[in-house]
Amino acid sequence: LGTPEALALRGKAAIAFVKVAYQHYKQLFNGTRFKALKAAGAHPQRLLWASTGTKNPAYRDTMYVEELIGADTVNTVPDATLDAFRDHGVAQSKLDTGIEEAVLVLGQLRKLGFDFNRVGEQLQQEGLKLFDEAFEKLLKLTE
Repeated sequence: LGTPEALALRGKAAIAFVKVAYQHYKQLFNGTRFKALKAAGAHPQRLLWASTGTKNPAYRDTMYVEELIGADTVNTVPDATLDAFRDHGVAQSKLDTGIEEAVLVLGQLRKLGFDFNRVGEQLQQEGLKLFDEAFEKLLKLTE
């Protein structure tokens, strides 16, 4: 996927995917089925954005934190990213903006052969490994 078309989408895929997923989330928890559950006392699950530090130095150091701000979400932010956000971040809900562009980005990725399921599985496995390592480190501190 090193074509000019693919490279033009670098840094946009994750945010586009999250924005579209957030719209699905809102539809689910604002739909008639959940309204009945809510009337019976149910609460919606919040979306968790995990470890949203910016790894690519070419991107703004607060890019993911800023782009993933939205109602009913939780964000686990690395310390360095939180410090950067406190220093120069912009606190503004953005998950409901740029939805049409996000859908276009995902469509372009599909056309390029991007396998969302494979990448999602890989990211999930990597994330679980990192959380497991952090938990093991925490347990060692209590020994």
